[in-house]
Amino acid sequence: MPNRTAAIQTNMGTIRFELLESDAPKTTENFITLAERGYYDGVIFHRVIKGFMIQGGDPTGTGRGGESAWGGRFNDEIDASSSLYQRGYKKGTVAMANAGPNTNGSQFFIMHADYPLPPSYSIFGRVTDGLDVVDAIGTTATGRDDRPTNEVKMENVTIEAAANED
Repeated sequence: MPNRTAAIQTNMGTIRFELLESDAPKTTENFITLAERGYYDGVIFHRVIKGFMIQGGDPTGTGRGGESAWGGRFNDEIDASSSLYQRGYKKGTVAMANAGPNTNGSQFFIMHADYPLPPSYSIFGRVTDGLDVVDAIGTTATGRDDRPTNEVKMENVTIEAAANED
C-alpha cells in the first residue's frame, strides 16, 4: 500500500516527504494527527545546524516544548537491524527529536546532510520534494543556540493521500 505524503509549507518554500507508515505506524499517526489539528501551523524551525539538520515542531519555539497527539510522550519505534536504520540518517531523512529513549512528542528533524547518528531517533519520513528548501533552511544564518536569525516558519502542514487512494 502506498504511503501518504506530508507537505510542510514554510515561508521559504514547500517540503514534501513520504510518511513511512509501515516502518513507524505510531510515529506517523502522531505526526498526521498533529498536522490535521493544525498543531504545526505557525511553528518555527527553532534549531538549524548547517551540514547536519533542521529541527522544529515545538510550539513554544524554545526546543523544550511540545507533546504528542495523545498528550505527553510516546515510545520509540526503532528496529536497528532493519534496512531503514542500516541505511542510516541520510540527507532528507525525517525523524523524531527526543530527550532520550521513549520521549517522543511533537518535535522532529530533517537531515540536511548524511550524518552517522546512532539509531536513537525514530525515522518516519523521507523527503521526496523540496530538498532545495531544506538546503535553504539549513544554510540560513543562525545565532545563539543554533536559532535562525530570521524566523523560518511552518505556515501550514497538510497530509496528502497516497497516489492510488480513492
